[in-house]
Order: sequence, then C-alpha cells, then structure tokens
Amino acid sequence: MTKGQAWSRISAPVSGAKGEGLALDLAAQIAQSFDARLNVLFTPPDPAELAPWLGEGFMGTVQMSALDNLKAAADEAESVAREQFAALSYANKTFTALDSPVWQDLAMETRLSDLVVFCDASARGQGLLSEAFQQVLMEERAGVFIARKAFDIKGTAIVAWDGKEPSSRAARRAVALLKKASKVVVVGSPSGDAPADLNRLADYYAAHGIATTVETFPKGDILQQLIEANERHKADYMVAGAFGRSRLREFAFGGTTRALLQNTQLNLYMAH
Repeated sequence: MTKGQAWSRISAPVSGAKGEGLALDLAAQIAQSFDARLNVLFTPPDPAELAPWLGEGFMGTVQMSALDNLKAAADEAESVAREQFAALSYANKTFTALDSPVWQDLAMETRLSDLVVFCDASARGQGLLSEAFQQVLMEERAGVFIARKAFDIKGTAIVAWDGKEPSSRAARRAVALLKKASKVVVVGSPSGDAPADLNRLADYYAAHGIATTVETFPKGDILQQLIEANERHKADYMVAGAFGRSRLREFAFGGTTRALLQNTQLNLYMAH
C-alpha cells in the first residue's frame, strides 16, 4: 500500500447496548486487516446535560436521585461494554471510558481516528449513540462505517458517485479500504444539471492502483437502482456521500442519504 494511505487507528463508540457486538466484531476485522489499533470508546450519558434541569446552586432529593440513577445505569452499561471488549479476539485494542463533557472527549478521539465504526441502530436514529453518530458524521466530518452484517473486506465494494463534494470526499477517503477489495464497481446516474462522468473517478482510482468497473444507471429511481446494484454484485459494502442536499431538507423530506441510513441490509462507508 502507498505510504500515507494505511489506516492505523479504528475507533468504535459503544454505549453498552447488547446489539453492539456485531459492530465491534466488524471494527476488529477492519482493524486487523490494517494491523491497526482498535480504539473502543465507551460513550456514557453525560451528567453535564442534566445541568439545565437541575438548576444552579441547588441539589435537592429529586436531583440527587436522578444523578445516582444515571451513574448506576452508566456503570452497568460500562460493565457490558467491557465484557464485549474482552470477548474480542483481536489483541491490538484499547478500551477508553470517555469523560464529561462526553461529546468533546468523543470529538477529540474522532479527530485522531482514520475510521469510526457505528452499529446499525445509531445510523437509524435509535439508541444512546444516535446523536453521537450525527455529530461525528456531520460536525466532525469523519469517515464512518455502519456495520450491519458480516462481510468480507476482500470482497466486492460499490462506490455511489455523483461528482459532488460529499460523494467525492467519501470516494477519496475510502481509498485505503477499497484497496482491500477484490472488485470495485463505480455506479451513478447520468441525470441532473451537471451529470458526472464516472470514468473520471475510475481514472482516479486507477492512479491509486485500484481496478474498477463502471456501471451507469438509466434515468430513474436512484435509490432503487443502488439497492439493486448492491444485490446484483453481491456487494459487501457501499461507499456513499452523506447529505448531498442541505441537512435540513434531507431530514424533512427524506432523500437518498436518509433512505440508505434506514436500509438495514447495507454495510455503508460514509463521509460528509
């Protein structure tokens, strides 16, 4: 691999939920393929977020009880997270319990990571890490991998590209991962005000030693064609940009990004 393109630090935020085991397994698999450190980040509820409700300079029985309950829940969740961490067979791993203010601590860890792996529920807006997922993807603009099913890192990857900034950033940042794939298919649609020539991305990948197949979609439902291409090529994961239109419009009206995030069958590499 060309110097400077290998990933050396893979981070996986966890909340101690039972369903996070698959994401940890896939994060370990990706880390192992790069001989990288797996950085498991326990991300607890932050007591600081209760401050406006507790009020300044006053700590009554109800407030104390709320803090005690929050701490007890966090301790139990951390215990579960540590058990899942211990069960990982990958040796090059670390476990970090983030400190308050939790978001700032997570942001710093994210800035020093080559990839951040989240579970399916977080990407679909469920669970304790759903807000963290949005912040890591949108505010920190980190490359994220949404782990939904077991995959072969040396298998097939699909890159959805429209020439715009988010999809181009994702396509570029995914180079190190795509170099592991045995087959890479660049897909896109000719529709739009300024349709992109998919061969330009193929040429970029060729300069990085990645052989690709180009598949141009006919005009039509882009989301359905992406899903069909994923099934047709039996892809292990898809690379896509996040929120090509304004974030508010995406959340209000749906859009391809939101639909991909809600599709539980797709492993996704995303960047904004």
